[in-house]
Amino acid sequence: MFFFVKTIFFLAYTLIFIHGVSGGTNLIKIRFVFKKVGRSRTKFFGSVLMTMIKAMKFAITTGILSILPVAAMAADNLQSDDFVGISFWLISMALVASTAFFFMETQRVSAKWKTSLVVSGLVTLIAAVHYFYMRDVWVATGDTPTVYRYIDWLITVPLLMIEFYLILRAITNISGGVFWRLTIGTLIMLVGGYLGEAGYMNVTVAFIIGMAGWAYILYEIFAGEAGRVAADEAPDSVKSAYSTMRWIVTIGWAIYPLGYFFGYMAGGADMATLNIIYNLADVLNKIAFGVIIWNVAVTESEAKA
Repeated sequence: MFFFVKTIFFLAYTLIFIHGVSGGTNLIKIRFVFKKVGRSRTKFFGSVLMTMIKAMKFAITTGILSILPVAAMAADNLQSDDFVGISFWLISMALVASTAFFFMETQRVSAKWKTSLVVSGLVTLIAAVHYFYMRDVWVATGDTPTVYRYIDWLITVPLLMIEFYLILRAITNISGGVFWRLTIGTLIMLVGGYLGEAGYMNVTVAFIIGMAGWAYILYEIFAGEAGRVAADEAPDSVKSAYSTMRWIVTIGWAIYPLGYFFGYMAGGADMATLNIIYNLADVLNKIAFGVIIWNVAVTESEAKA
């Protein structure tokens, strides 16, 4: 029964969200039909319909997000001195709040920016679900939730890289090669890291593979086609957002290979410290990344309004 209710929530939200992304096409059709019975009645019913849609969208989004914690049931209670577990919980709540914010703000921006905000919301939603499970693994066993963390990264990190392509596509024509190069570089980086941390490959070799993937990404967003398009064709607001995003990928992402190096190669960091560092890094690399995209989307939408 619980699964059925969740499914209904998801389908209903999807249908309503599609209505919002479509830019009001359905409402135009409804107005065309109502036109036969008079303009005043059309205006009245149109206003009522839009109010109902906005209310339902808010209620369903809230409902979906409110049931997410139920999906992960901790084997033990969170202890007051378990700072790693507390960090998992705090970040998961921040990710849930960010998801609600990004999805609701899609109604504020123009159509060409909606996809970027939806992707930002998906990143934080997927990460939030994984954080619930990572928290439970840590609380119940005290072990690093490596598998859950890499599953999260394998989905969310490529989505973050796609954001570079999406914000450039919103303001100019850009080839699909940017999309594929960023995606391939991301997968190389993540697969290398996972093989090393999970013990399937020599940690040094895996580290080199992961760093090669990261270097490929940095080349593309700084000196590759994406970097050149941003420098030559992007307006100031997009150029500023793009610059901040790529510095997050440079500096913010440096936390992960440093953690890998000290935790698995140098032996200078314990797993509890590494998990706290990784969790805090996700605030910058997922939530702040999305906020930057939201800001440029709103700025550009209001400038063109």
